[in-house]
Order: sequence, then structure tokens, then C-alpha cells
Amino acid sequence: MHTEHGGGVPESTAFSQELAALKREGSNILLVGNECQDSHVLACRRLLGDASDDPRHRLLVFTDGYDARERFSDGASDNTRVIFKQVEEPTADPCFEESVVDSRLLSALGKEIITSIDEFEEGNDGLDPGQLRICVDSLVSLLDNHSPENVFRLLHMVTSRVRQASGMGHFHLSVDRDSDAVHLLEPLFDAIVEVRTEGEVTQHRWHLRDGEVSSGWIRLE
Repeated sequence: MHTEHGGGVPESTAFSQELAALKREGSNILLVGNECQDSHVLACRRLLGDASDDPRHRLLVFTDGYDARERFSDGASDNTRVIFKQVEEPTADPCFEESVVDSRLLSALGKEIITSIDEFEEGNDGLDPGQLRICVDSLVSLLDNHSPENVFRLLHMVTSRVRQASGMGHFHLSVDRDSDAVHLLEPLFDAIVEVRTEGEVTQHRWHLRDGEVSSGWIRLE
């Protein structure tokens, strides 16, 4: 088993078949692990893909003030948008098309995400499978500031729209795999991916819900 398939994921015969189906049909991944932010960023880069690899369209949603630029080692493409969920507007970055929504309102965040996906599709006469890549970071912040029921409803709406667009979404939740938050949100996702750092090595482990297929720990490079 090696580590590259459609954006840095483990591949074997079983995984190859399952992941190919997820890419065709649209998929959502819950990225978990109570580790340092660097391990989540590395996994995020792999799932977003090379920023110079057009014609992918990327939407980054930040709820906790992260720097969007760190998600791309080679710079952002013109097809990248960023949504910040916070009251104070962040410093503008000319590399991205940015928008800011009121941190108190989940409905505003959901509307902005859906509108961005709609505009990507309308501007390109539809999107090919896997062309849309979405990152949402962090679900911890959403759960800290909103009821679990409202966060669940928001994610149900967003993950459904990602699948409709045959996109690939991943959502960061920096908690342990067996936490209550993961158990609550897991039914919304097609795969759970754990990340961890052992010494200087970052690893990931996949759990695909369809077929209950799992991988071992694999180095993430």
C-alpha cells in the first residue's frame, strides 16, 4: 500500500476502488486527531491538491482565525476562495478572493458556502468530479460556540451540497477519534481520517464507512 491516490491518500485494491467511487460521486472526510496543527495542515495540503493544478476550484472556510496561505506550499491559484467566520474583518490578502461572515450566525456561514459552490458551478458550466475541493477548519470552534444540533444541521447541508457537486470536502476536528464529537458527526461523512505525529513523522489512517474498510498508519509526506 502506498500513499498517493487523488490527493495524497493510501491506495490498495480495496482502497483504490472505494476512493475512485467517492471521487466520482462526491465525498466528505472528517479529519481528526488531537495533535499539533502542523499535522492537520499537512493532511489539508494533500487533500486540497497542488494549487497550480488547474482547473481545480478550492474553497477554504476558517472559523478560528487560521492563515489561509499556509495551506499551499507553492502559492494559491486564482481559483481559490476563502471564507472567514468572525466579527472583525481579517487583513486582506491579495492572493485570495475573501469574504467575512458574522461569527454569531451559522446560517450566514452556510449561505456563503453554498453561494460559493453555486458560483463555481455557474462560472464553469458545471464542475467535473473532484474538481471542487473544500476545507472547513475548525469544527471545534463551531461546537464551542453553537449547539451540537445546529452544527449538525449546518454540516448536513454543506456535505450534501458537496456531494451534489461531486466535490471533495474535508473538515478538521482536532479531537481524539473516540470522542463524543466524532461519534455525533461521523454519520455525515464518507470517511474518517486520523492524523498523528510520531517523533518527526506525520502519519494518517483511513476508515471508509462504505464497506468498513480501514488502513494502517501510513506516513504522510
